[in-house]
Amino acid sequence: MNVKAISLALSGLFLSGQAASATQIAWWHAMGGELGNKVNEIAGKFNQSQSEFEVKPVYKGSYSETMTGAITAFRARQQPHIVQVFEVGTATMMAADNAIYPVYKLMQDAGKAFDQSKYLPAVTGYYTDNDNNMLSMPFNSSTPVLYYNRDLLARAGVEVPTTWQEMAQAGQRLKETGTDCAFTTSWTPWVQLENFAALHDIPFATANNGFAGTEVELLVNRAEYVQHIEQLAEWGKSGLFKYGGRQSDSLPLFYSGECAMFMGSSASYAGIKNNTPDFEFGVGLLPYNQTLIQQPQNSIIGGATLWVLQGHEQEEYQGVAEFFEFLSSPEIQADWHQFTGYLPITHAAYKLTQEQGFYQQNPGTEVAIEQMTRTEPTVNSKGIRLGNFVQIRDIVDEELEKVWAGQSEPQKALNTIVERSNTQLGRFANVN
Repeated sequence: MNVKAISLALSGLFLSGQAASATQIAWWHAMGGELGNKVNEIAGKFNQSQSEFEVKPVYKGSYSETMTGAITAFRARQQPHIVQVFEVGTATMMAADNAIYPVYKLMQDAGKAFDQSKYLPAVTGYYTDNDNNMLSMPFNSSTPVLYYNRDLLARAGVEVPTTWQEMAQAGQRLKETGTDCAFTTSWTPWVQLENFAALHDIPFATANNGFAGTEVELLVNRAEYVQHIEQLAEWGKSGLFKYGGRQSDSLPLFYSGECAMFMGSSASYAGIKNNTPDFEFGVGLLPYNQTLIQQPQNSIIGGATLWVLQGHEQEEYQGVAEFFEFLSSPEIQADWHQFTGYLPITHAAYKLTQEQGFYQQNPGTEVAIEQMTRTEPTVNSKGIRLGNFVQIRDIVDEELEKVWAGQSEPQKALNTIVERSNTQLGRFANVN
């Protein structure tokens, strides 16, 4: 063996020993593909920045699978230190107070100077308790925006619509110039009901949208919602609106140019950029109904946060706190925000991104932040925190799909959504 080979071998042994001696921190997440690679990169940078702790990311499938897997693992006393949970799982995690280690307390116990005011209030407000203490660490927060095909709108001679009234006019003009589908939407419950409620400052559910307790009932069969779904159903019949499936299944309709506009997550930016080489796209604000409100409220968040689970040694939680401090640094957050389209979670990361000229070089990437921070949140626009929220969203999809297929009337579908969802909410309240 030559000198170089011996040196490499010794180096490998040293690194192996170093990794073996480091305290292991397990991080379960739901980021696949390129996002998963980025998660691994972030963990790798932390591991290289110090030698005491090693964060080990583990992809566990979808958001639902990741949360369910973590709950099962906790019962078997095999839980990870950190688990990524989407926003609709927040009430479930809060109810399991014996299983979680609140982030504000974790940071205090680890001796960290933890200042919640450094984080964007539109993000952190959703994940705080009644005393405004942060329970989980924001990571990949998003909000829906309007993506549009610049070429098709230019051909039709229309501006980017900012109201639903303008959407109707633009849709008609698009149809006249050869584009049958004016727009499609992803995540129908989140975009067309939950954010519709927030923008128009109307309640989605009782008890301050679930923030005030678990005794909650849905309110989505009010006249405002019925009118909105009736309009979408009418446009569906004429072809101006096209339903493309649940979650983000409708994205190909926009990629292909079949639909001129798409309402979806700000985190879809990178995917849209990579899948639309044949046309220029832009990003705009979600439209609002000017007969319901003159100036729209802020939109609400989606995405996920990182929850810490009980049951590990305090030394290991010191490592979790060190990692969260690293994760919140301006450089890491700005890079994550710019790569993914998720919101920067701190004011410093937002400022750094501005200083780096990212928004000027990538027009539209600042729209989501502007939309979320344009007003002070009200009770109706702070967010929606419901028990069994995953099941409720499934119910919304099931009943509205009957509307899009012409098998149910909007009022009937929304009444059924309320009835079925209230059963789920009642079950959650009974055990919490």
